[in-house]
Amino acid sequence: MAAVFRRFRSAQIRAIGNTKLPSFINSRSFASSSILQNDSIGLAWRKKSDPTKEPHSRMLSDKGVIYALHTHNIRPDSTDNYLTNYEEVVNILNSKKSELQLELVGSWTVTAGDIDQALHLWRYNGGYDSVDRTQVELSQNKAYQQLFKEGGKYVRSRYLHYRLNAGGMIEWGNNWAKAINFRRHNNEPFGGFFSQIGRLYNVHHIWCYKSLQARMETRESAWRSPGWDRCVAHTVPIIRETHSRILSPTSFSPTK
Repeated sequence: MAAVFRRFRSAQIRAIGNTKLPSFINSRSFASSSILQNDSIGLAWRKKSDPTKEPHSRMLSDKGVIYALHTHNIRPDSTDNYLTNYEEVVNILNSKKSELQLELVGSWTVTAGDIDQALHLWRYNGGYDSVDRTQVELSQNKAYQQLFKEGGKYVRSRYLHYRLNAGGMIEWGNNWAKAINFRRHNNEPFGGFFSQIGRLYNVHHIWCYKSLQARMETRESAWRSPGWDRCVAHTVPIIRETHSRILSPTSFSPTK
């Protein structure tokens, strides 16, 4: 099963440069998959939304850009082989970047949380048409199919994991648009996404910090900001479960 998600409008994907800072991802359950990839696709939060006016995905996000988040659980003895294999996959897709309107945004391995796990975030600038064309291209690409088959040896299972109550996405989006302003002073927000296909009412937030100490100080600083407590109070009741991971960029990740 594949999950499609889009990016919240107030969350702008940004490049971190080559500082190799750890990233922190809060994920509100995504979909699991029996194939090599777990796909999720993202939109961006925008201003306060009225849930009666138009489809929720259109209100909460920018149009035309789709994101796919692949999450792989790696066999503990196969991390190096897995990363080598996936880098070759990246090279194949990069060679067709212009044709498919597809690019890798970031690639990470988990260093705390769900260890022996890798996450790869892809952007389809051509929307769903780009997703469809990529699937057709990869199904016909013998080099990719060989890598796909080989990669299965290194992966134990595929699981994407802020899971919300049904109907809570608009309320979450409106509060997220306010809350993000309390967490900008260290430039730590990287991206926010919600699922659109697969297991619905799931949200992923990716934050970047210089260190775990900086993470703690930033989170504590938010609680000293007037208004942050109200945002938390309004969102906690609609959360069913929360999972977090600490990520480190891979050698081939465009985002460091």
